[in-house]
Amino acid sequence: MTIATPIVLVAAAVIRLESKGSPFFLQTRLGKNGKPFKLFKLRGMYEDARLRFPLYYDYSARKDLDFFFHHETDPRVTRVGRFLRRTSIDELPNLWNVVTGDMSLVGPRPEIPEVLCLYGGYREQYLSVKPGVTCLSKCTGRDKLTKRETIEFDLDYINRRTFGLDLKVLWKTFRGVVLRRDVF
Repeated sequence: MTIATPIVLVAAAVIRLESKGSPFFLQTRLGKNGKPFKLFKLRGMYEDARLRFPLYYDYSARKDLDFFFHHETDPRVTRVGRFLRRTSIDELPNLWNVVTGDMSLVGPRPEIPEVLCLYGGYREQYLSVKPGVTCLSKCTGRDKLTKRETIEFDLDYINRRTFGLDLKVLWKTFRGVVLRRDVF
């Protein structure tokens, strides 16, 4: 956390220079056993993205999990936000969630309630473990995966999780961040 703080502060200043609003993004996510908590991130989208692009947030129109959560040319993302996402700097404040005990380093990414309702029979198993900053799906396809594929990788992790697998996920995540693979 100490190493990340100066990076987060510089990124926050650059975000604030580019667009109005708080450089931080807080969102309610669901943790272990469905417990809600506030996820901390650096804001990579316009502050009013939900108002400007409401169709991107209409999860009730989804009938299944065969959709992409991230888009290669997403009009909601700022210029600085594109850089922060490609380098994963936007996720550094998640480390605060690890310190507070809401998240671990490795585990399925915490989901927003509006999307979790689409999980159907996967919901309980997905919520059976503490969410993580990184996960098997983040280092195996990341933004190129549909929501269904992401869940399948995360459930595979839940079924096979070991300390060795956690180390492998952390290493693959580090490599993916450095090489900027499968992220937009």
